[in-house]
Amino acid sequence: MKKIHCLNAISKFGTALLTEDYTLTDNIKDAEGVLVRSASMHEMELPEGLLAVSRAGAGVNNIPLDACAEKGIVVFNTPGANANGVKELVIAGLLLASRDIAGGMEWCKANKEDGDIAKTAEKAKKAFSGCEIKGKKLGVIGLGAIGALVANACSALGMEVYGYDPFISVNAAWGLSRSVKHITSLETIYEECDYITVHVPLLDSTKGMINKAAFGTMKDGVVVLNFARDVLVNEDDMAEALKSGKVKRYVTDFPNPKSAHMEGAIVIPHLGASTEEAEDNCAVMAAEEIMDYIDNGNIRNSVNFPACSMGVCSAAGRIAVLHRNIPNMIGQITGILAVAGVNISDMTNKSRDKYAYTLLDLENIPDNSAVTKLSGIDGVLRVRVIK
Repeated sequence: MKKIHCLNAISKFGTALLTEDYTLTDNIKDAEGVLVRSASMHEMELPEGLLAVSRAGAGVNNIPLDACAEKGIVVFNTPGANANGVKELVIAGLLLASRDIAGGMEWCKANKEDGDIAKTAEKAKKAFSGCEIKGKKLGVIGLGAIGALVANACSALGMEVYGYDPFISVNAAWGLSRSVKHITSLETIYEECDYITVHVPLLDSTKGMINKAAFGTMKDGVVVLNFARDVLVNEDDMAEALKSGKVKRYVTDFPNPKSAHMEGAIVIPHLGASTEEAEDNCAVMAAEEIMDYIDNGNIRNSVNFPACSMGVCSAAGRIAVLHRNIPNMIGQITGILAVAGVNISDMTNKSRDKYAYTLLDLENIPDNSAVTKLSGIDGVLRVRVIK
């Protein structure tokens, strides 16, 4: 029986997918797979038998990716599963930044005892007036699952949408509305757009990308939305830009001591993916990924190993080898199998940065000594025989 441990409460739509040869365990030391949402794994001792961790969500900063890779533990996330929930909140953020809805609601609460509140409101509402988003220019930085949905939705709302993503996938490009203008430089986004929303992953090249230099090329009174990662924005520079009026509003889904104190910021308590539907979708994808890996050795949506899939094995068996991306690894693996008299019917090898993955379908199953020799190759992290 294959055992899965849930570090957080996972939607029943995900756990219900576990087939009859799986069971949930309360003891992580017994688990081959872990399903997790927000629980931190950095201080945990990773069990030797743990094969995979699947994060029901996109961010994986709560998981020690390098430590997992070195122990041959594949880490998955669920990109796109929560995209619609985030998209809808971005649209809400656009409206909140354009019309002082929050200020008007607070005024109503403060004046709820006024018997003539309807009449008083007619005089007071000028303080909360704003503008419509129709006809305004929106720059979408990053056209992945969320960014593409935002671009399409805002185009449908009548905005003039500029999209920037130098690494856009073919699928994302096909899914974009024809009315979204593909922009090849960030400078054009900064110079032309009334609203700018950021949807890029956190990398060394993107950390703090929305900063003083970027503000210098933006329109006066620009609105900036950040529903991706808080550190994509240099918050000290943002505070100054808000104070000077260069940025009219900063809408962020990441409350912290700096953003919470920014005058002119609209701070939302990380609600982007907090919908029942998003949690269900993430749980379903996480469960499917971890079972496909444990059962078949296939890797989809891993953040520390390359994508690699050979479907369901139709041969006598399959060997999965997680290893470092170094020369002559394939030669050593196939050489050991050849000496053991094992014929390979199909194989694939994929690499990603420091790590690589090799799947081999075999016409006969190697004995334990051959598997031991494979495990002993310098640079091999884990070997599994899948029958």
